[in-house]
This record gives sequence, structure tokens and C-alpha cells, in this order.
Amino acid sequence: MPAKKTRETDLYPPVKSFLEAQGYEVKGEVGKLDVMAMRGDEPPLIVELKTGFSLSLFHQGVERLSICDTVYICVPRPKGKAGLKSLKNNKNLCRRLGLGLLTVRASDNFVEAHVDPTPYTPRKSKKKADRHLREFQRLVGDPNTGGSTRQGLVTAYRQDALKCLGFLEGHGPTKASEIAKTTGVPTARNLMSHNHYGWFERVSKGIYWLSSKGQEALGEYEADLDAIRDLYPEPEE
Repeated sequence: MPAKKTRETDLYPPVKSFLEAQGYEVKGEVGKLDVMAMRGDEPPLIVELKTGFSLSLFHQGVERLSICDTVYICVPRPKGKAGLKSLKNNKNLCRRLGLGLLTVRASDNFVEAHVDPTPYTPRKSKKKADRHLREFQRLVGDPNTGGSTRQGLVTAYRQDALKCLGFLEGHGPTKASEIAKTTGVPTARNLMSHNHYGWFERVSKGIYWLSSKGQEALGEYEADLDAIRDLYPEPEE
């Protein structure tokens, strides 16, 4: 027999008890509010009840912030790996919006406060910002269409590998230091040594050439190689 689907009204009794245990007087359906609570002379507390996360729930929560600063959204506690991932993502969204987040566990009506409503001041990640700035600066041209899936995207690392590939095509087996100098890829030695794509092989100490996979890649990535050659002409002697 399938489990009974949770309704918004099923969330009200445990949320009411949860707030009353903290000294609040709680009332349901006050005007357009699902739950409103008062404690002494403090500003009101609002809870919006929904059976799951949705954009409209966040819209509703943000709208309630025009009434007071203490606004929670409440949903049944998600289950499973996907549910926990959704919970984590939506906790972060609540923090950014200044909303609180409550969940109710169906098995025993346990109410958990995952996030309390406070003004959000985002912490910038210099490491992430620097990483994306480096990737932007290293990318040659605009090889990817925005909105594409991650699979098959051209990264700066792949473009560096293609520069080495194209150089070896025209010059034959060459010292890694010369490849790095001519292509402008300072990490050429490590790139060819690690050989992530399998395009290179070391024929003697410090000297690299194309593997059989590298020879095949010349045809597969012909358009990308042409674009790189156009943007990076051969350096003057």
C-alpha cells in the first residue's frame, strides 16, 4: 500500500507544537499567512507550509519578508540521496534569501530548523574567482556555446594540449622546453608527460612526439587546431 501523501495541513500541528515549546502563541491562516506566531513584544514570526521545494515557495517566502524579518519555509523532510542533495542546495538558497528553513519528518513529526532567518552577507571565494579568471584568460577565442552540457566542452587545458599537438605536427619530435617556448604553454612538459588524452609519447629524454591517438586527434580536432593557429601565428625568428 503506497504511503499517504503529506498535505500542508499535516505540517501545521508539529510546527505549532515546535513553536509553542519556544514560548510562542501560534495561529494558523492569519490573513494570507499559513502560520503566524507571537512571543511577548517581539516582532512576529511567519512560517509558510508547502509539500515540497518550489520556486513559488521561495517567491512566497521573500514576499513575507515585507511583513517581518523572521520568515521560515517548511516542507516534509526529503528522503534518499537526491532528497538530501536537494535539501543541501535549498538550505544554501534560504541563507542567500534571508529565509529560515524547517522540515518535518513524516515518521514521528520531528521538526528540525536547518537555517534561521538572518540577513545574508555572501563570502566571496577568492580561490574560485581566481580559478575562473585563469580559465577565461587561457581560453583561446570562444569555443563553447553558453548553456551546453559539460561533456565535450573545450577547456583551456585541452587548448594547451592542442597547441602542443599542432606544434608537433609541423615540427616533428621536439624538446619539451622548445615546445613550451614556441607555443606559449609553460606547462607543456608536465602536460605531455601526464598525457591525459593519450596524444603524446616520449621518444627520448625530454623529447616528445605524437602517439597513434595523437595522429588520430589531428583529424578529429582539425577545426580547433585551425582556430588556434589563426589566433597564435608562428613567432618571428
